Formats: sequence, structure tokens, C-alpha cells
Amino acid sequence: MFSRKKEIAGIDPLQRELYEHARKRVVQKKRLFQHFVIFIVGSLFLIIFNLVLGFGKEITFLDTDWFVFAILFWSFLFVLHFCNVWLFSKFMGKDWTDRQMERLIAEQKKEIAQIQREVDLMHPKEELLKKKEDLMVEKSQKPQPPQTSENT
Repeated sequence: MFSRKKEIAGIDPLQRELYEHARKRVVQKKRLFQHFVIFIVGSLFLIIFNLVLGFGKEITFLDTDWFVFAILFWSFLFVLHFCNVWLFSKFMGKDWTDRQMERLIAEQKKEIAQIQREVDLMHPKEELLKKKEDLMVEKSQKPQPPQTSENT
């Protein structure tokens, strides 16, 4: 109760990842619901604004009031949002993202290996080893500074 050091329960990284994924999905669904409520309220506001208050009564497109096209456009955006949350998240969700990342990483590794082969062809390792050995020989032939003893 009065201990100085509180023990913090460690969360397994896999559990943490699952929790984060679930939290993101809940936030997506919550925002979709908020979008739906705002869409309904906004559509009613546009209808009242035009029909009851008479704002923009003279503005029509294809013999239809402007608010109808505004609501249709907004409903199109809502359908896109709905598809993004419910449909595309299943097809292009976390698993799809992981597969794409693994595929891209494999392609990058292949490209790196190809570049390494090209470098090896242009600069063979034998020449590099010979140069390294020559440098080692040169270092060993340099006179060493005299060592002083500190026992005096």
C-alpha cells in the first residue's frame, strides 16, 4: 500500500498491437456515426433554409432546387466514408497492409542484392583485399615511437 515503487504491468507487444488496432477501428466507427448525424441535421437545415426561409429559391439546376444537389453530393461523400470504414477496411485492412509491406520489403532486398552484385562486378573483392593487405604492411613497416617506462 505504501510501497515506494509501484509495479507496472507490462503489456505484451502483440496485445498492445491488437489493442491499438481495435482502438483505431472504434474511432473510425465513431467518426462514421458522427458523420451520419451531422449529415441528417445538415440536410434538414438545408431543406428548411431553402423551403421555409426561402433562401436561394431562385437558384435551380436542371429544374431542381440547389439544396437537392448539395444533399446528393454530401450523401456521396457519406457513402465513400461508409465504404472506407466497413468495406475497404476488410479488403484493405491490417492484413492487406502487412502483406503489401512484406512484398515491398522483399522487392527492396532484391534491388539491394542486385546493386551489390553490380558493385562486386565493378570492384572485385580480391583487389580490395590486396589493397588492405598492402596498407597493413605499410603500417607495420613504419617506425614505432619509443615506449617509455613509468617505473623510474
